[in-house]
Order: sequence, then C-alpha cells, then structure tokens
Amino acid sequence: MDPVGVAAAPEAGPGPAWQSKCPWGTPKTASISCSLADVMSEQLAKELQLEEENAAFPEVVAVAEGPLITGENVDTSSDLMLAQMLQMEFDREYDAQLRREEKKFNGDSKVSISFENYRKVHPFDSDSSEDEVDWQDTRHDPYRADKPTITPKKGFIGKGKDITTKHDEVVCGRKNTARMENFAPEFQVGDGIGMDLKLSNQVFNALKQHAYSEERRSARLHEKKEHSTAEKAVDPKTRLLLYKMVNGGMLETITGCISTGKESVVFHAYGGKSATEDDKVIPSECAIKVFKTTLNEFKNRDKYIKDDYRFKDRFSKLNPRKIIRMWAEKEMHNLTRMQNAGIPCPQVVILKKHVLVMSFIGQDQVPAPKLKDVKLNSEDMKKAYYQVLNMMQRLYKECNLVHADLSEYNMLWHDGKVWLIDVSQSVEPTHPHGLEFLFRDCRNVSQFFQKGGVAEAPNERELFNAVSGLNITAENEVDFQAEIEALEKMNEDHVQNHGKKVSTFSTDGDPPIYNE
Repeated sequence: MDPVGVAAAPEAGPGPAWQSKCPWGTPKTASISCSLADVMSEQLAKELQLEEENAAFPEVVAVAEGPLITGENVDTSSDLMLAQMLQMEFDREYDAQLRREEKKFNGDSKVSISFENYRKVHPFDSDSSEDEVDWQDTRHDPYRADKPTITPKKGFIGKGKDITTKHDEVVCGRKNTARMENFAPEFQVGDGIGMDLKLSNQVFNALKQHAYSEERRSARLHEKKEHSTAEKAVDPKTRLLLYKMVNGGMLETITGCISTGKESVVFHAYGGKSATEDDKVIPSECAIKVFKTTLNEFKNRDKYIKDDYRFKDRFSKLNPRKIIRMWAEKEMHNLTRMQNAGIPCPQVVILKKHVLVMSFIGQDQVPAPKLKDVKLNSEDMKKAYYQVLNMMQRLYKECNLVHADLSEYNMLWHDGKVWLIDVSQSVEPTHPHGLEFLFRDCRNVSQFFQKGGVAEAPNERELFNAVSGLNITAENEVDFQAEIEALEKMNEDHVQNHGKKVSTFSTDGDPPIYNE
C-alpha cells in the first residue's frame, strides 16, 4: 500500500484588509507532510516519550539496562504479557527510587542502612542475581521440618532383611521431631535446619508434658492479671464499680491511693451531693477500701470466717472469691457494731461487693498518722493508753468482738484521740480461737506502751484479765495460755452439744470500764 500523502492547504489569495487582520482567520502556517505508518509507529511514540521524560527529569539515571521493549521483539498480542511487562517496568522504577533514597540517606557514613527488603523482586526481572535466594519463591522451605515417611496400614515397609516397622527407633525419632510443631508458639523448640533430629519417646513425652504445664501456667497468670487487683491499681470490674459511684453522684472524684497492704488498697475520694440508697449522709472526704481479689492473700485467712458463727453457714472453701466479698461484709458489720457503741472508728457509707466506702480519718487528703509513726509526749502517750484500754473493754463487752489484729499499726491518732481501723478479721469471743486472738492483742498493746514509757501499762496477762473479766491466775505465760485453750475447748464443746452461741466463760463480774 502506497503511503497516502496529506497535501498542504493552498495559500489564501488576496482579499480585503479587514480579512487579513481578523484574529479568527485561517493561519498561514503550512502542515508538514508525513506518512500514516510513521504516525501509527510504536517506535516513534516510545522515542517521543523518552524525549519528554529526559526533558522533564534530566538527572534521573536510566534504569532500563536491558534491550528496549518494542512491538518488534515482544509478542504484544497477549494481555498477560503486557501486564507483566508493565509491572516489571514499574518494579524497576521503584527499585531505582529506593536505591537513590538509600544512597541519599547513607551518604558517606560508615554504617549504612539497606532498603533491600523493600525491593520489588519480580520473577521476570533479569537484573536479579542468581546467587540471591528468596525463600518465599522456592518450593522447599528449609525451616520447615521434613515430613516423616508414612508407614502403610500393614505396619511395615521393605522386604526381607530391610523391613522397617512403625516402631523403628529412627522412624519414631523423626516422627517425634515433626510433632514438636504442634507445641504452643510460646514454647521454644529450637532450630534444626539441616539436622536429622531424632527424639526418643521418653524425651518427647517429657517435653510435651512440660509444654502443657507451661501453657496452663501462662493461662493462670493471665487470669490472675485480669481478675486481680495489683499494687496501687484495680482490675476492670473494680474500676467499673468506682465509675458507677462517681457517675451516680455518690462520689465527686477519686484523688488517688493513700495506703496499700497485703489485703487491700485504700483510695481517697471526695463525697458527692447525692445520698445513698438508705439516705445516709455522705461525708465530704471518703476512704475507699478495695479488697484485693488475689486469692493467695486469703488462703491463710479462712479461719477467721469459717469458725465465725455469723458466717459459718455461708462459708465455702471451694469458692474463694466469695470469701473476699464476705471479708468486706464482715468489716462492714464490725464497724457498724463499733459505731453503735460509740467507739472511734470510720463510718460506713456503702458496700459494693468487695469495695467498702467509709469516712476518711484525716483532713485535706492527708490521712491521720498511725500510732506507730506519731511522736507523743508522756501525757499524750498515757492518755492514748487509757483510751485504748477503754476501747478494748467496750469492744469486748458491748460489741462482743475481739479485734484479733490490734497493734500500733491499726490505730490512728487524730484530733487528740485514738481511732481503730482494719477490723475485717475481728471475731466474737465465742470463736474457737477468740481468746487466743485477745491475748495476742493484749501482748502487742502492752509491749508498745511499755516501750513508750507508760508506767501504768501492765503486762499482757494482767491486761487480758482487765479486758475480758476472767480471773486466770497463772504464774507463767505457758500455763496462762494453757488455761485459755482449756476455756476455748470447753466453750466449743458446749456450743456443739447445745447449739448455743452464748459464752460459758465464768467471770467474777464485769471488769471496770476505764474512762479517760
């Protein structure tokens, strides 16, 4: 086919002056004649595109090192081939840009950073080195253990002397090595690339048992972290209870932690304007006692509840979390008894599960100091002793309680008087170990005030008789404790036989109540 020429337009003849000056007139430029084959040539389009790219980006290094891809040396009839060619060109340009960024970033530094992992490694890229190995492109993964030879149903392979059963030591060893992949991801089984590892049944069973025990231990630790209160922190359920108190208007704000112990965490809060459900007036400053839900702290504390007649029917050692709520309920009831008797103690506001809200003993977020930390003169120390003696007697007679953990650590000094706190472990005198707890309290109180220089402070035996009203005349401490145990045993037998919660201790009348 002959090329079709495109003739130039004839020049415009002479005409009026207005026609030559008209801006909408026909231009006098002549068209360049070219063939249709040149216009449709891909070679010409490629050259024009390269000229435009070189004019726009003069500093760009040419990355196409291979032969020019044209319609003459590549079959462009396949859409798949065209897509692969376009993807390869894009990958090369992207890799060239990465190399420029890498060179610009490293500069002349001795320590260089490589972007090799971000390169677009294309299977049709002819520039990739044959020495480089991409494990994702290979069919064999060296980090995956070889599958052991499958034993047929008949139980053996081979013939004659070369027979191998499924109980073969080598076959079992390789099977055990392959089974190690089924262990938990947290259990590190090591790396055996290129090694023909064989584990005996004894070793594999030991590793399997250890892996299962570690998995169960990890699950227990996770459950403990989710369902327990940590140091100066609360678990999600406790946090939700506190949020409800604040959103309900019972509390205005919770400022922070003021005390931590092995059993609970105490927070300071400002009281809200709304009253409680039973129309109790909320004090301006409150103390929030959050009992820790860690079970290990209450393993040795069940004796304070299981032998208490108030909670004996509800005690269940199979559900330790209920013990924690009963522990908080027990402190609420004990504080209510003390408050009704007029003993200085925190006022109960509300109890929500294991969160107990009380009045704050202190002022302006500063808690009252413990009797152990405060420095008192001789008069104040003597005054504090008679206050403690009076509270112990009223606690025993009027409240029918024994503190069971009374010491200078659980007594606060505020407004010139002693306040009792932490009565969650307090029990009644009819408790099987009630008198033992009382004697221990008397020993702690007597030793503290004797060291403080109070001459009127008696020894623990005299203080025990003064508080309880019992007339135990024993010359030494061993005989004294023996008589206490005998009284407890007698009272326990009486309760079991008659089913009454009334003490059978014989006293010589009520002891005198020491006032200030």
